[in-house]
Amino acid sequence: MSRESQDWQPDRYQQHAGFVAVLGTPVLDLLAPQPGERILDLGCGDGVLTEKLVAAGCQVIGVDAGPDMIAAARARGLDARVVDGHALAFSNEFDAVFSNAALHWMTRPAEVVAGVHRALRPGGRFVAEFGGHGNVAAIRTALIAVLARHGVDGAALSPWYFPTPDEYGAVLREAGFAVHSAELIPRPTPLPTDVGGWMDTFADSFFAAVPAQDRASLRAEVVDLLRSVLCDSEGRWTADYVRLRFSASRSA
Repeated sequence: MSRESQDWQPDRYQQHAGFVAVLGTPVLDLLAPQPGERILDLGCGDGVLTEKLVAAGCQVIGVDAGPDMIAAARARGLDARVVDGHALAFSNEFDAVFSNAALHWMTRPAEVVAGVHRALRPGGRFVAEFGGHGNVAAIRTALIAVLARHGVDGAALSPWYFPTPDEYGAVLREAGFAVHSAELIPRPTPLPTDVGGWMDTFADSFFAAVPAQDRASLRAEVVDLLRSVLCDSEGRWTADYVRLRFSASRSA
């Protein structure tokens, strides 16, 4: 599975997941963009953080596999292009590659990292944050358990790649990067709606093998299963996020 297989709808994304860009500020700080730098925003989405890089005086190209998201980024006046992160065609032209909340959709990491390495100039930086080991563990477990009751192998339908720092660090080093930092950051994240809205936005693939007429009832089963774990007495939902944040640079 990969990001391009997900149904990305910018308006729905903003309604249920507008927090993603807001919580990306620390990784922007880690990048420390400088005026005049040429930066690739890998998995730019609707361009909210790409705009911040442009505002910092950088020359930025945003790429994403979702055509609707790219259309939304272009509507902001950004240089945004539909590109599969597994097949980056840039060569030796960026001072930095930045990515927020996108690399876990790219399930062939060696191909992604090799493309980033090619895209960077010697000494160029690769700074990113994405879902790490243990990310949304309760949600994934509930999805898999409910689908299993209905004879569907939910684990095989998962679209995500959630590695440990050691695992991703090994991929980076194999491609020729020096890894400066890599850590898991537990970050329970309040949801603006509920876990059902979150699943509608991010978990399409789990319901792909279920007949259309059964999807609403299965979704409701998952929500009910998670209610005692992720919903408080006031009806507020919190997703069990764990992020992997790293900084690396291309060897000269």
